[in-house]
Amino acid sequence: MNASMIGLDLPRRDATDKLRGQTRYTVDRARPGMLHAALRRAEVPAGRIVRVDLEPARRMPGVRAVVGSADAPGRSGMVAGDQTLFATGEVRFVGEPIAAVAADTAEQARAAAAAIVVELEPLPPVLTMAEALAPDAPLVHPDWRDYPQFVPGGQRAGNVAWEATVVRDDVAAAFARPDVTVVESTFRVGRQNQASLEPRACVVTFEDGRFLIETSTQAPWTVRDTTASLLGVRPADVRVVVPAVGGGFGLKFAFGLEPFAALLARASGRSVRLANSRRDEMLTALCRENAEIRIRSAVTASGEIVGREAVVLMDCGAYGGEQPFLASMTAHTLGGSYRLGAVRLVSRAIYTNTPPTGAFRACNGTYNVFALERHTDEICQAVGMDPVEFRKRNVIGDGAIGATGQVFEGDVLGPMLDRMAALRAKSRKRPAVSDGRLVGRATVVGTWFILVGPSAATVNLNPDGTATVVTSGVEIGSGAMVQALPQIVAHSLGLRPEDVVVRQADTDAAGYDVGVGGGRTTVSLGAASVAACQEVRKKLLQIASDMLEAAPDDLVLEAGHVQVVGAPQLKVSIAAVAQRAQAVTGPISGSGAFTAPGTASRPGCTAGHLVDALDLPVFAVHECEVAVDPETGQVEVLAYRVVQDVGRAINPRAIGGQIQGGVVQGLGYALHEEVTIGTDGQVRQQGFETYRVPLAQDVVPVEIDLYEGAPSIGPLGTKGAGEVPILNVAAAVACAVANATGRPVREIPLTPPRVLELLDGAADELPLPHIKARWEDNLLGTGAG
Repeated sequence: MNASMIGLDLPRRDATDKLRGQTRYTVDRARPGMLHAALRRAEVPAGRIVRVDLEPARRMPGVRAVVGSADAPGRSGMVAGDQTLFATGEVRFVGEPIAAVAADTAEQARAAAAAIVVELEPLPPVLTMAEALAPDAPLVHPDWRDYPQFVPGGQRAGNVAWEATVVRDDVAAAFARPDVTVVESTFRVGRQNQASLEPRACVVTFEDGRFLIETSTQAPWTVRDTTASLLGVRPADVRVVVPAVGGGFGLKFAFGLEPFAALLARASGRSVRLANSRRDEMLTALCRENAEIRIRSAVTASGEIVGREAVVLMDCGAYGGEQPFLASMTAHTLGGSYRLGAVRLVSRAIYTNTPPTGAFRACNGTYNVFALERHTDEICQAVGMDPVEFRKRNVIGDGAIGATGQVFEGDVLGPMLDRMAALRAKSRKRPAVSDGRLVGRATVVGTWFILVGPSAATVNLNPDGTATVVTSGVEIGSGAMVQALPQIVAHSLGLRPEDVVVRQADTDAAGYDVGVGGGRTTVSLGAASVAACQEVRKKLLQIASDMLEAAPDDLVLEAGHVQVVGAPQLKVSIAAVAQRAQAVTGPISGSGAFTAPGTASRPGCTAGHLVDALDLPVFAVHECEVAVDPETGQVEVLAYRVVQDVGRAINPRAIGGQIQGGVVQGLGYALHEEVTIGTDGQVRQQGFETYRVPLAQDVVPVEIDLYEGAPSIGPLGTKGAGEVPILNVAAAVACAVANATGRPVREIPLTPPRVLELLDGAADELPLPHIKARWEDNLLGTGAG
């Protein structure tokens, strides 16, 4: 094997084309005779549909097809079928699709969509979680009981789309102990838009009774299966191919525009292109949800956490979508970094008449870690302990029990805290701040997970000595498909990474894959590819043994050759072996698969969880130094450091790029970015003119230390590195600002006006009365109806 292929800082093979603007994304693609599509969207947040008349659109110039709710009666949803493709019966958010049009030009399609007559009877909307949970609140889904439920367990009621709970050991007894201090904290966070540079887009063709969908997605099989379900056809009748994706960050993990374009392609008999404008993306993107968090802990004078309770409310918008899955993460983010005694955690996804929310890099981990680490600092203040020392005493380690009863392996976070101290010690010293600004520093920890899930891979050995990897993996910008995967296959087969071709995702050519996200590509697709390489290797060595007159066990693959152990002069090129095999036994190929091993949790302590335990936990330690201007409220990040658990670094350079990018994206969440909803139900931020993403001058060089050696089920001991870099950023910034100002930070983003309120003491308390004071309340005690 080529051991030298692992750990090399190899460049991205797609970098040159991307830098030159030559990469063709889905949004750049066209087909001969292609039509353009537009959606008619709701303009109010809540209303009963009285009449939808599509005929005026059909009479407009250039129109070739018009479709509406009657053309797609199917339902979708992760745990319950609460959503139809087009609004049916009621509209539930501003921007909800009501009908779709295909015409010769985009301008004609938009004009025709606007001509559709929509008559609505206004309904009172619920735009906040507080309104949704109020007694006698209007129900976003009055018929929620009639929806098909696809996943057993978990509770639903009224405006609570899903509830996931963890109860482990005697919580009441822990808080009743006379030797504990009880610390309670509340927090609130806003929505964050993924702001991927390529908007959601697709081109769909209907030929020979099958749909061909070219689309910008992270999960081609999800698009395939959901489109088939909504259109009432077999999944085998839908083929999905994915060019390079211009950023996803979780937004493109669910289906998007594809079923609309597919309906229009079938109705018109022509290829149909449908692409969002930036305004469409801002109004309807599956943003990171706004949330409210309440935590309390029972802690002894020595710093032992004997009890913890938390309630997390997650605004899922008008439909449940992915939020029931994300609700499972609360158990592992609020309950996975520290050793805990008794635990009770409740996570609720709440319906509101706002655009649906969904997955965004590290999902609800970003705000749960923010809340937990701020709460941890408040614990330290209450019991009089140094925050870093408290963390060293309490971080989860080998043999520790997680919130769901999972037994963790290995001591990782403790040594990582020591590595952070060493990284700080060797950092370049900066000049002291002497201009009156307030300076603070904070060190925080976080626990996330690698979404393992099923993956398949096929490796074909070509007669020229190269290998082709066929998977449903998608290159979404992380580099895993163009860096890590070629290195892993090259390592397994004695090739160079540049000799490994990775085929674009195509559901007709590759086996099932749950999708690219959750840091899973290198782990799941890598493991499936290693398994495929084992079959290739076996066939390759068998043919080579005849050519070299040596036993297969005496042969090794090295530098593009098969050679005899101890006699490197006796060798034959892999290309020659592949050519020989093609003539004698047929082309050499191998297939492999991988899925989650199913780590055990404690039976009976969870309800409503789609992820009971973490097959592959991943840890991070971040440190941030800030300066806060008391006159303007401006926060400047002076220094940022990361120690990240990577298992084994396949390509340190690539991991460093992911960490740098994740930190900058996290700084946007911590300091600038917030999607807000007006009283009319409209998203206020409708473009980059009003939505403040980090700019070049906001980028802070990140000091990085990759921590290797933690237990991992990944191939070669690796862990995914793309998702976790954003996890701790809001926590690190918020804790540093709290230390600088001496004020409790309870809300992000820390915009200048919010920081000035903080300095004035106006934000010391964050009352959230709709998060019940009675910790023992269950779903039926929320006033959900």
